[in-house]
Amino acid sequence: MLLQNLFPFMSFQLLETLIYIVAALGIILITYGVFLETERRQDLVFLIGALCLFDYALYIGNRIFMIAMAGLALASLVEFIEIMIGLHKEHGKHTLKRIKHFK
Repeated sequence: MLLQNLFPFMSFQLLETLIYIVAALGIILITYGVFLETERRQDLVFLIGALCLFDYALYIGNRIFMIAMAGLALASLVEFIEIMIGLHKEHGKHTLKRIKHFK
C-alpha cells in the first residue's frame, strides 16, 4: 500500500519490473562505457548495455530503437572480435599527432 501511494504509476508485475530494471542497467552501462579507457572493456560494456536496451525496445515495440540498439551491439561485438584476433588498429597518441599534422 505504501509504495502504491508513493508510485501509483508503477506496475508491480514481476516481468514488467524486471524489464525496467534491465533498461536502467543498459542506460548505466552505456553511459559508463563512454568513460572507459580500455577499448576491449568498452566494447563489452557497450555490447551488454545495448542488449539490455534492445530488450526494452522489444518490450515497448519500438522498431527504430530496436534497430539502433542491434546496430550498436553488432558494431561493439565486431570491434571486440577484431581486438581479440589482432585486426584492430590502436588509436594511440602517435595516431592522434599524425591526424593533427594533416590538418
